[in-house]
Amino acid sequence: MQREFTSNEVIALTGITARQLQWWDERGIVAPRRQGHRRIYSWDELVTVAVICQLRRRGFSLQRMRKVIRFLQQEFGTSLAATVSASSEYHLLSDGTRLYLRTSAQQVVDLLKNARQPMFDICLSDEVRRVQAEIQARKKNAVSERIRPLRRTRRA
Repeated sequence: MQREFTSNEVIALTGITARQLQWWDERGIVAPRRQGHRRIYSWDELVTVAVICQLRRRGFSLQRMRKVIRFLQQEFGTSLAATVSASSEYHLLSDGTRLYLRTSAQQVVDLLKNARQPMFDICLSDEVRRVQAEIQARKKNAVSERIRPLRRTRRA
């Protein structure tokens, strides 16, 4: 799988705007390495951007998103992408005020039983799988474009 991504690829894969991506880099939320003037994002950084975009669509503030990403990285001691592998099922649950991490179906039952407000569920693993599928689809399209035979033009 591709391990490095340009800003344009991150934008296409996550739906973030170029300005948001630049702003997040300037604030150190997701800071890619530089290659001249170009930003080069690792797989871990791409996954972090995708998760933040998902949280943002759900109405989370940037401050809260920073806390969530920091908590997940500190709690598991690895990057978000390594924690949320395609074979695991991690979900963030929120009652609008607090966030919970669900790692098994049993924990969801306990959380929902004790909650006084409705919760919404964000599947982090689904977001990782969505980005992986998008990358694979783009690779297949690129390969099929290269393989397509050249059309001959008729000469008079």
